[in-house]
Amino acid sequence: MSHVNPDPEPERTSGLEPGGGVPPGETPPAESSMPQAGPREPEATSRGWAKAPLVLILLLVLLVAAGFLAYALALIF
Repeated sequence: MSHVNPDPEPERTSGLEPGGGVPPGETPPAESSMPQAGPREPEATSRGWAKAPLVLILLLVLLVAAGFLAYALALIF
């Protein structure tokens, strides 16, 4: 795999003064980067909780509450 230096060669770049400076009114050379923007990411849409997880959580809460109630009643009687 060969490596290519992305920096412009000062000898071959027009508009550069000796030492790498840019004269007034001249646009400096562009920096090396990706030629295009990356892929567009879709917007994250949140629609809240689905029904199935909510029902399962509520059933679990009810079972735990019923267990505590049964334990409390067993201690009283």
